[in-house]
Amino acid sequence: MKRILYIMLCTALFTGCSEDFTDLAPISNRNEADFYNTPEDFEVAINASYAGLQTTGVYGRGYWTMFEMRSDNTDQGPDATGLARQYTEINAFTEDALNEQVTSAWSESYRVIANCNVILDRIPDVEMEASLKNQVSGEALFIRSLMYYHLAIGFGNIPLQLTSFNSGDELVQVDENTVLQQLVTDLTTAEENLPVSYTGSEVGKATKGAAATLLAKVLLTLGENSAAETVLRRIIANYGYELLPSYADLWGVANENNAESIFEVQYISGGIGQGSLFTNDFSPSTDLQTGSGFGRNRPTVSMLEAYEDGDLRFEPSMGATYIDLEGEVVEARHVRKYQSDLAIENDSDINFVVFRYADVLLMLAEALGETPESYDLINEVRNRAGLPDIDASTLGTFEDKLLQERRVELAFENHRWPDLKRFGAVSKVIEAEDFITGTKEYFFIPQREMDINPNFVQN
Repeated sequence: MKRILYIMLCTALFTGCSEDFTDLAPISNRNEADFYNTPEDFEVAINASYAGLQTTGVYGRGYWTMFEMRSDNTDQGPDATGLARQYTEINAFTEDALNEQVTSAWSESYRVIANCNVILDRIPDVEMEASLKNQVSGEALFIRSLMYYHLAIGFGNIPLQLTSFNSGDELVQVDENTVLQQLVTDLTTAEENLPVSYTGSEVGKATKGAAATLLAKVLLTLGENSAAETVLRRIIANYGYELLPSYADLWGVANENNAESIFEVQYISGGIGQGSLFTNDFSPSTDLQTGSGFGRNRPTVSMLEAYEDGDLRFEPSMGATYIDLEGEVVEARHVRKYQSDLAIENDSDINFVVFRYADVLLMLAEALGETPESYDLINEVRNRAGLPDIDASTLGTFEDKLLQERRVELAFENHRWPDLKRFGAVSKVIEAEDFITGTKEYFFIPQREMDINPNFVQN
């Protein structure tokens, strides 16, 4: 899959959208006439949608800003000036509708949606092998659903555009639950259409397990725990994932797309514009031979204190100090999961792990509620981390214990803010962090969208 992304130098072919709204407008008439006519065209088109996941507004920066930094896991880091001021505002819940990071997340997510909509509109009329048609359609539904999931959790009241946007179309906001209900339909179809796995250069594409994992997360968010349980048991029984013996072996370029990985955003270095920013963004300043780290997405003190003594997840996940280039020990909290050796600044080969099997086990525990089996699932994850079992007699409510386990197991993987919302714990946790005295559970709709669409209602 990483090698396939080389052809994304032609991504602009599919994103020549108008500047109206959210780049939901269709590609130009010339491109529509000349493209989307052969199976090869659609393979290139779906790869362009995968490439859209790499962008700074999506997994490159936007999503960790909105779902980690917004939570109690991380803050903006030591710099609060210039560009970093926007991160500071998001972390402190003081951002407005003009915040460029939030605007970028909105617009670039919708750009990926637009690409997927064109594929889904055009593919029924093209002659190609049925299995390939189903696969590409399933990939487009999964990617579109992934974008809509983040938009629904982040913004709540959003336009739900399921076909190519045409000039004159009226865009109507719908609430979060309406979006999520649509995703149940789309992801069910995607799971049916996608293969269990891939070989060779296609490794890293969306699979049945990826669609099912997002489907289970959507169902839990809707409160449909019984339906989520059915999906999660299907993933465990049929799709071949397993916990790696060592948590440390999940991370690093050499360990990508492993047996625990369900879906990763694929990045590739080499100066072709498809490397990831994570190593530079998350490393403390002066920590890199290639130049400065920015110290962004810095773990909070409470994140540091969340790990129990002896938790084997701590060292691979974050550090409290580092050794600078002069060999001195410097105190600086920082994320370690995305470290790599760089030849070029902001051009790492390291992927972003979107879903993995440990999340499936913990979601099944959530779907079941407090039962002996739920504690067995939690303890399977804890034991891998070198920690003893917990049970109903362990201090705290079941929800508190599960939320804590999800926090340390999935730290810095963009799950914390959706988890806090799903567990109804935003106000409790954020106020305890003393970030603010009251919370905003949704981001503002970007001002440019409000200006273009006077019928929109602002959050």
